[in-house]
Amino acid sequence: MNLALSMTRAAVRGAAAVSPELGAAVALPLFGRVAGPRPIGAEAEATMWQAHRSSVVVDGLAGGGIDVAVYDWGRGDDVVVLAHGWDGRASQFAPLVRELVAEGYRVVAFDAPAHGATGGRGTYLIDWLDVLAALQRSYGRFRAVIGHSFGGLATLLAAADGLSVDRVATVAAPADADLLLSQFRVMLGYDERTAVAMRRRFARRYFPGEADPLARLSPVLRPLPARVGLLAMHDEGDQVVPFGELARLAGANPRARVVATRGLGHNRILASDEFLDAVVAFVGEPSAAAVASAVTAPVVMAPAMTAPAVAAPAVAAPDVRTAAAPPVSSQRTPAHARS
Repeated sequence: MNLALSMTRAAVRGAAAVSPELGAAVALPLFGRVAGPRPIGAEAEATMWQAHRSSVVVDGLAGGGIDVAVYDWGRGDDVVVLAHGWDGRASQFAPLVRELVAEGYRVVAFDAPAHGATGGRGTYLIDWLDVLAALQRSYGRFRAVIGHSFGGLATLLAAADGLSVDRVATVAAPADADLLLSQFRVMLGYDERTAVAMRRRFARRYFPGEADPLARLSPVLRPLPARVGLLAMHDEGDQVVPFGELARLAGANPRARVVATRGLGHNRILASDEFLDAVVAFVGEPSAAAVASAVTAPVVMAPAMTAPAVAAPAVAAPDVRTAAAPPVSSQRTPAHARS
């Protein structure tokens, strides 16, 4: 444990010893705090330089307005949006950007408040939701939204709230926002009474007037509409978001395509062949509306891309195809060019 975290834990626990409310008051400002921006990896620099840059404005936690950096590639009619996770940035999706542009899609990504090239020191889920809504106003209906980790949670909630999108793909996504509060409690080591006070203060700060916002922030309690397709991916060895979250999402969305990987962790999966191939294939499928109106035979998916029956959320993990991951290379043959 580093010195800064040790000091923070001591401050929160010391305040909580005086009263749970005081402990929660000390802890809450830290909950939305973001570390310094993640650097752009060398392998992503060329892709980011090729982007057309613009911005959208969202209120932000302070309510004063924040200019959010937006990146746009390609000229296709079908728009695919990429939502990074906490402590991430748009450049993490560079391999997927190249694949999707090669397939003819227009690809849009952003740096959320306090991330990447966007200013600020703090943020929360509502900022991701506001950014997705602002992008919808600019670009219209989305063919797909791809969300990683915290961005996957935001994407699921936005779609449940009525975002106009044909399909959603998540990778390493939490199944609800309560997991984040629970992980924060473990990190800072405060007691149950302080955790209860923290939830109350969280609701008042981020969702004033709502008695139980955590219920609204749960893709398990609020699954996707039937018209929206879902691909859910997660690596068995993820050390940031527990692998069991995949089963919870699959249980709430029985029609979901479920893919588990092995050996790719939380971030490296974004550059893996397993992730890139699965997402490109999923985005390229006909929408549910198109399939329903078609008079041709139904599409039969390849076995590797078809999710078998998934158990209810109480079961530890769905029965999904799992493959050991080879080393990730920055050079690969795009999915569309492979025979």
